[in-house]
Amino acid sequence: MRFRNKVVMVTGGASGIGEACIRMFAAEGASVVVADLLDEEAGVLCRAIRDEGGKATFIHLDVSQEAQWSAAIYELREKLGRLDVLVNSAGISGFVHDRENTAYLDRIMAIHLRGCFLAIKHGAPAIARSGGGAIVTLSSIAAYEGFEGQHMGYNAAKAGVLAMTRCAAGEYARQGVRVNSVVPGLMTPMRTSVVSADPVMRARFFERVPINREGTAEEAAKAVLFLSSDEASYLTGADLVVDGGYTAYTY
Repeated sequence: MRFRNKVVMVTGGASGIGEACIRMFAAEGASVVVADLLDEEAGVLCRAIRDEGGKATFIHLDVSQEAQWSAAIYELREKLGRLDVLVNSAGISGFVHDRENTAYLDRIMAIHLRGCFLAIKHGAPAIARSGGGAIVTLSSIAAYEGFEGQHMGYNAAKAGVLAMTRCAAGEYARQGVRVNSVVPGLMTPMRTSVVSADPVMRARFFERVPINREGTAEEAAKAVLFLSSDEASYLTGADLVVDGGYTAYTY
């Protein structure tokens, strides 16, 4: 088990890629911390993991609020004593009908970009105090190109996540903290997706995917686990693209 005796915190851990990460880390022996706003879903997930013999804790967290980050890290260290891995997976969809909505722009930036900044600001020192470990951020191929039906703020935020990841990788490397990013492609729609959940639009998107299907949360989670593990001990500041070849080949 690659993560035996490790403590792993996943933001947005109650659903989607975050949930897949939580389940896989727990199966690999980690004590997992589900950090999310979805109290009910997180509770169900934690109980399921404990029923299977794993160790799971829930911490209520709005990733855009710094005071909640301070409280969450304090609670985690009080309960579990250390933090080895932090996965910043919390997010909302960029596919909305009003692509020029300013209020939604502010929400995207608060969750994706400010949330990533706060995750690194509060997570990296905690990991360093535990002797080192890894932070994995979740970006998107929207960081590289625009999509029909996508709020432009989402593209900007996800590009910012990549830039922030690279900067943090250099900042914290000498403290024993590696910082990398997983860059998912066209995955199973998020619970907040609107436009991208439309089957006609999804079919049009997948015409450009060489592997010819959507990705799964589990496939993205496997990349997260790799970057979090000792197998990736010489990797920091990297972007690991999981997109079925979408960005590698132009039709």
